[in-house]
Amino acid sequence: MQAARSGVPISEYPRRWLALAVIAVAQLMVVLDATIVNIALPQAQADLGISDPDRQWVVTAYTLTFGGFLLLGGRIADYWGRKRTFMTGAVGFALASGLGGLAQHGATLFAARALQGVFGALLAPASLALLTVLFTEVHERSKAFAVYGAISAGGAAVGLLLGGVLTEYADWRWCLLVNIPIALAAMLAALAVVPESRAHGNTTLDVPGAILVTLGLAAIVYGFTKAATDGWDAPVTLGFLIGGLLLVVIFVFLQMRVRNPLLPLRILLDRNRGGAYLGSLFVGAGLFGSFLFMTFYFQRTLGYSPMKAGLAALPVSAGVFVAAAVASQFVPKVGPKLFMVVGGVFATAALLWLTQIGVDTAYASHVLPAQILLGLGLGSIFVPLSSLALIGVADHDAGAASATLNATQQVGASLGTALLNTLFVSAVTAYLTDHAAQVVLRPQQAQAEAAVHGYTVAFLWAAIILAAATVVMAVVVKAHKSDLPVQGAGGGPM
Repeated sequence: MQAARSGVPISEYPRRWLALAVIAVAQLMVVLDATIVNIALPQAQADLGISDPDRQWVVTAYTLTFGGFLLLGGRIADYWGRKRTFMTGAVGFALASGLGGLAQHGATLFAARALQGVFGALLAPASLALLTVLFTEVHERSKAFAVYGAISAGGAAVGLLLGGVLTEYADWRWCLLVNIPIALAAMLAALAVVPESRAHGNTTLDVPGAILVTLGLAAIVYGFTKAATDGWDAPVTLGFLIGGLLLVVIFVFLQMRVRNPLLPLRILLDRNRGGAYLGSLFVGAGLFGSFLFMTFYFQRTLGYSPMKAGLAALPVSAGVFVAAAVASQFVPKVGPKLFMVVGGVFATAALLWLTQIGVDTAYASHVLPAQILLGLGLGSIFVPLSSLALIGVADHDAGAASATLNATQQVGASLGTALLNTLFVSAVTAYLTDHAAQVVLRPQQAQAEAAVHGYTVAFLWAAIILAAATVVMAVVVKAHKSDLPVQGAGGGPM
């Protein structure tokens, strides 16, 4: 494969580091958009008259469409052209953000968030597929994925900070409108420095597979979301969960039989890649759930302003960037598995630390150390995990493989948030029931203590999820440094 009009293989494209900068900016926009609206949600709800049961759609409309359409987006990137898909995703993301920022009704905001998810599902796999084919030498790829891994893990915390600043000093609408200049700048820069690449051979799209997996994943995510409000035994919850699982099973069955599958099972059946994808699913569930409840704790219990709550989340990003820099240097020397397992242990320990918070807990003694440790753990996981999930993937499958990695993170985030929120609500209700006398005598204190009890239960289960991810990475992944690509390898035929 040739870089656009350069006459050299795309892996030798001389402006690939500039291309990385453009891709990184676009990826940051997609990742932080999953959390940037969290802090602005109370203001948006009041401004647009959104009811409490419906406010969840500001978040889930994005995660549902993003997670559901990622596999199709990956295949479109492979066949239509990764640069072309990247630019289309950027433009569409900007337009959807503008629609949301100007919304006058809740339904318009929900629709805009869903459209952001659709175009994000084009942008994210195209970005990662471009990295896969641009960087094939082991040390260069390690550095490139250090940038990508740091953005993937730290972007959520950056979104909390940016959301706090924009909400407090401008307006909640700017949490969406800020995407317009970022997306347009990325698109214009991509015109100049990002080369085109696409898969060759059979490039027909598996449309039935795309419909099945999109509906299946969306149904599962929606089922978990409904469990947070209607309960696990509600007919609507069970119906969507069972229906979604059935559609996914049918999808897998068809992927074994169609000539050009949407998700070639050879991508999943490799032991190291399969372990990386499964670990990514669990890490996404624990990561986004923990960020959600840290935001609640900062604003509702400690009384932080939106900006102060955003600043309080920054240590996670700092830890991620430090760990990503270290991992990029040492993963090629010691292999990916060690960093992934150590990072999982760190992240699990950090969430267990957070179970010790109280109504009057000092930030510096309990929350700050745990956040730094969480960031170090996540940075140590994401750099080798992102690279391992794509090592050895043929160029024809680069978009599908990168979409699978993004999908596992996004679906994990959706499922984890819904699960932890359900556990939080149940814990709060049980606490208030068990302390009925205190509720009568000191209602505000009882409510505050019940909320903190709910947070600690959520952090405990997030720690269990991260521990499961660590076990998966320790047992399933067998990659060593010898499995990393050498010069010119790792991205499939160029």
